[in-house]
Amino acid sequence: MAATTPQVTREAVEYYLSSNLEFTSNWIVNNATDDMIHQWKVRRGWLATHSAGGHDSDLLDSPTDFPSMLSSKNSITENMFKNYISGNRKFTPRPRKMLTSLRQMSERELFMELIRDIANELDVNVLCHKILANVSTLTNSDRGSLFLARGSKNNRYLVSKLFDVTESSTLEDTLQNEENEIRVPVGKGIAGHVALTKETVNIKNAYEDPRFNNEVDLKTGYKTHSILCMPILNYEGDVIGVAQIINKRTGDEVHEFTEDDVEVFKNYLTFCGIGITNAQLFELSVEEYKRNQMLLKLARGIFEEQSSLEKLVQKIMIEAQELLRCERCSVYLIEEEVAEEQDPKYLKRGSVTSMPEIELISTNGRKEPKDIVFAKAFDLFMKDKGTIRLLSEKDLVNSKNAEIARYVASTHETLNISDVQSDTRFSRQEGTEEEEDGFQLQNMLCMPIYNSQHCIIGITQLMNKMNKHPFYERDMNMFEAFAIFCGLGIHNTQMYENAVKLSAKQSVALEVLSYHAMASKEETAALKNSHIPSAKKLNLYSFDFDDLPLGEDLTLQATIRMFLELDLVNKFHLSYEVLCRWLCSVRKNYRPVTYHNWRHAFNVAQTMFTMFTTGKMRNMLTDLEVIGLIVACLCHDLDHRGTNNAFQLKVDSPLAVLYSTSTMEHHHFDHSILILNSEGNNIFENLSPEDYRKVIKILESAILATDLALYFKKRGNFQTLVERGEKKFVTEEKKELLRNMMMTACDVSAITKPWPIQQRVAKLVASEFFEQGDIEKSQLNLKPHAMMDREKEDELPKMQVGFIDAICMPLYKMLAQLKPSLQHLHSGCVSNRKEWQSMADGHEVTAKKQQQNGSHAHH
Repeated sequence: MAATTPQVTREAVEYYLSSNLEFTSNWIVNNATDDMIHQWKVRRGWLATHSAGGHDSDLLDSPTDFPSMLSSKNSITENMFKNYISGNRKFTPRPRKMLTSLRQMSERELFMELIRDIANELDVNVLCHKILANVSTLTNSDRGSLFLARGSKNNRYLVSKLFDVTESSTLEDTLQNEENEIRVPVGKGIAGHVALTKETVNIKNAYEDPRFNNEVDLKTGYKTHSILCMPILNYEGDVIGVAQIINKRTGDEVHEFTEDDVEVFKNYLTFCGIGITNAQLFELSVEEYKRNQMLLKLARGIFEEQSSLEKLVQKIMIEAQELLRCERCSVYLIEEEVAEEQDPKYLKRGSVTSMPEIELISTNGRKEPKDIVFAKAFDLFMKDKGTIRLLSEKDLVNSKNAEIARYVASTHETLNISDVQSDTRFSRQEGTEEEEDGFQLQNMLCMPIYNSQHCIIGITQLMNKMNKHPFYERDMNMFEAFAIFCGLGIHNTQMYENAVKLSAKQSVALEVLSYHAMASKEETAALKNSHIPSAKKLNLYSFDFDDLPLGEDLTLQATIRMFLELDLVNKFHLSYEVLCRWLCSVRKNYRPVTYHNWRHAFNVAQTMFTMFTTGKMRNMLTDLEVIGLIVACLCHDLDHRGTNNAFQLKVDSPLAVLYSTSTMEHHHFDHSILILNSEGNNIFENLSPEDYRKVIKILESAILATDLALYFKKRGNFQTLVERGEKKFVTEEKKELLRNMMMTACDVSAITKPWPIQQRVAKLVASEFFEQGDIEKSQLNLKPHAMMDREKEDELPKMQVGFIDAICMPLYKMLAQLKPSLQHLHSGCVSNRKEWQSMADGHEVTAKKQQQNGSHAHH
């Protein structure tokens, strides 16, 4: 039995489609025809009429709907915008009906049809042509012209690219290029008068009106009789243009324009004002888009080319010429010394306050133009097709362009000179490069270039627009944005070139340092080939070690022995030759000052070695920390000048400028890195990148820890850990704290030595302090601190007791509590304190006796 097809009702289909909107939507998107979509728009009220093949651009019948349609965002589509910016200005506009067809329409139908004709037109020139042609149709005028308002509020003028447009003329026939476009100042002539007053002017006989200019009639042979001229206003009531129609005709007869013509003209121009505003806004958006694209392109180009200033300037000049279409471009770069005087703390755009320490010649705080010095100046002619030339000193001396550039650099003003030759501010020099090139300077836009600190670093000039017009406000705005990117690019390139020069200077300095301050081949070979005594023979395991019996070479051999005993050479694959060379270099980079010299560094390293071995601290640290601390001890006072941090600040030394805190300690670390980076001195060369990074960090932290100011800040944290019974110091923060305390303990370990050694070292320290105090007295006229005052030498024992109580005793007590094997350090400190206290007491007794004897003698 054959199957029967079930009957589906309309209601069922509608119910299904309503219940399955996703299916419905997909079906419509895939299957709907243009005619179906058109009907849907008509039913929604989006379109006025529905006809097969109808256009979506058709408008509603009611005139009140036209303003909203003309200003509707829907009238500008993405494709139209893309076509416009790509240079395709033809949007396939709605075709204008034949004149015969228009003539057959009623007045209302004709009016509506001509409004539809301009509704979606976004090209200003096409729109203006249509307006004039349509007005001729509406008013039976013979021809017409349309002027658009341009310029700033203080310099308004009218421009017409469409002149004498007739009902049947084409756009190509009547459109003028920029060179031939007509310009009328506001207030002059009939159109200028209308633009100024916003009045409608209806002239019956043009030759009887004094505002009429008959030059066009004389040139063309055309006879102007009647004129109707009316302003075109935007929604704010401002004049955006002036429309003018000439000679109302009926057949061959010329009539004057009637009141009806005025009313029709006025009504039509109301809609035209909306259309022109939309078209101009669209044109501005396209220009802004192109401007942004240009600036992005410029930014990419500028920041891609930072290796050569000349190449960068060439790119800037080419872009500037293409941007503003001018015959010539010049860039002047100011000498860096002059630019540096424009400190951003004192300089603001357009005004400047002179810095107290800089004597400027001009009375208003700016340099006079004659005092502006250009480091380089570049010139580019459009005809040279991208080949720039460097201006000579002679060119800069005699050039009128350079004179203008100096003026702008001095005043920080932007100059827009429409007629350079008649500008009385600048004299015409004889034999200038402008005359020699045969270049006739007409107009110029000259603007300062600022860097990121808002200091002027250069001047740029654009000369002679290709269309022979002066530079307008729009050009200035565009070029100002352009100049900002140029300033950043030039500044960055100059910084790069300075960095390259600085790198070269550093290379030279390193070369000199390698020759003078690095170990010689002979020194290295002597140490490498020498016999290294045993640690026992050198007494390296003893806290009571004394370096005095060791000669200079033996101190190096003893240091090698420390590395060998700690197995650092084997564990880190140290090159023995590199180790020898590095040690000789380190010793050579200590100055022959009284105390903070190579022997002090050697003694500090020996104490650290003893703490690792005899003091049994090695099991609390990694091998990387061990080598880092030994190296830090050997380098911690490199290039010490025999003066402390406070002295560097007092004399405002270059070191104090570089480092505001821990001045000398930072310098010691940097000097350590300098030696490591010197050829053949990198003892860490075989470490992995990760270990290298870690050991350098350990080295830096350990050297900075020898600043007693940092010791006081961190001692409390260490004391808290020790009192809590901390033994393992597992975290990096705790381990760093432990390493720092160990560095300080080694740095001042002379206070723990047997009394003869301690006394000898204390005198060395005091002598160095007194030398600094002498300098402060004699050269700085300052009263030195008591410990540096030679006149208070007798107070040394008392000061030593204070030093032990404030710094040494608390530290060694905590270390002994942490590791009983370090008790010897604490005991030595206690013993020496007794000696110093005894001496201090003896001095006090002696001083009292002397005071009493003096008193008896007086009586």
